[in-house]
Amino acid sequence: MSAFSAFLRRAGETIKRGVKLFGAWLLWPIMAAHGWYRQRNLLIKLPLAAFLVLFVGLYGYFVWQTQIWSGFDPNFVDRYAFQTRNVGAGQELSPSVQPGSQPATAAPSSAPVQPRQCQQSGIVEVAADLTDTNVNQNAWISSMLMYRLGFFGLDWDRTPFLDNKAAFQRGVNQTVRRTAVELVDSLGRVRGTSGINGNLQDARGNLQFDEYSWYFGLQPFGFKTPTPSYYRAAIDSLRKFNGDLAACNAVFDGRADNLVQFVDRIANDLGATSAILRERSENYNGGWFDTRADDRFWFAYGQLYGYYAIMSAAGADFNQVIRERNLGSIWNDTLEQFRGALKIRPLIISNGAEDGLIMPSHLATIGFYTLRTRSNLVEIRAILDR
Repeated sequence: MSAFSAFLRRAGETIKRGVKLFGAWLLWPIMAAHGWYRQRNLLIKLPLAAFLVLFVGLYGYFVWQTQIWSGFDPNFVDRYAFQTRNVGAGQELSPSVQPGSQPATAAPSSAPVQPRQCQQSGIVEVAADLTDTNVNQNAWISSMLMYRLGFFGLDWDRTPFLDNKAAFQRGVNQTVRRTAVELVDSLGRVRGTSGINGNLQDARGNLQFDEYSWYFGLQPFGFKTPTPSYYRAAIDSLRKFNGDLAACNAVFDGRADNLVQFVDRIANDLGATSAILRERSENYNGGWFDTRADDRFWFAYGQLYGYYAIMSAAGADFNQVIRERNLGSIWNDTLEQFRGALKIRPLIISNGAEDGLIMPSHLATIGFYTLRTRSNLVEIRAILDR
């Protein structure tokens, strides 16, 4: 027993020495820098201290912004009350449903004529609000200076931390970009008989701006970061279009063939994402140690989040087509599939084997929901094509 106790004592002392040596190895650069700093004069100390404070402040702000998700709410679509809209986008509102209208009475012939009012587009409204959440309610992470510098030069997307919000924002932005293209090409004009709407064209151009760009550009009112500023300009353009639409001065072509094309584009977009998820899931079974699994997951989640809102709005904008083609049941089922996918929010993303016991495969799970929603969209398209 005494020999065993002596062995344990020696083992403990060895472990202590190892811990001390490891701690000394970690602290040596800091202690060496501190010793060097103490020997410098104020002309060197003050600029270095200012740089260190700035560096720590920027990193602190960056970490804070990556962890605080303002405006994130998977149920945010409910506040639009799209189910109460009985007139499609761009269609003239009857006096009884116009904002601020009074019940119809026998008015004298000299009563002023109310200006025409048309229904705004829910798709455009949602696209503007999604972008507003990305760049106004939150910092746009992908173009922040500290994000571009990376983790000691390593791309943040290749680390297991501080990149989830950036991936989510890019996923949401992908849905708005796709929607802006369709608004310009087909939904925001009568094809063959009208030109491209200028506001929508401006919005599409601004939303295509590089998501990662960071530099200082001199502006009339100071310096600004380009990417968020371009996206803010897109918000203004989208809202101007909806204002013109409400005044019946713009066009929203809510025909069935336009809905077919729109649904088809969304299905293709989700199909491409599901292929990326499958490739990562099948070829990189690193479990909790796959450092790219989290940004793949949150990009797909951002897409589903954005398209859930866009499709909910499309149900209101194309309500006449949906009623005429008896799409109400499958349309609502598709929205439920989106809602089901948005309930998946694991604390740590794992890319384990699909039959793994300990490390789950979150990529396979989100990929399954992505394919389910895509399958419903394909079915909607087939019904509209009949």
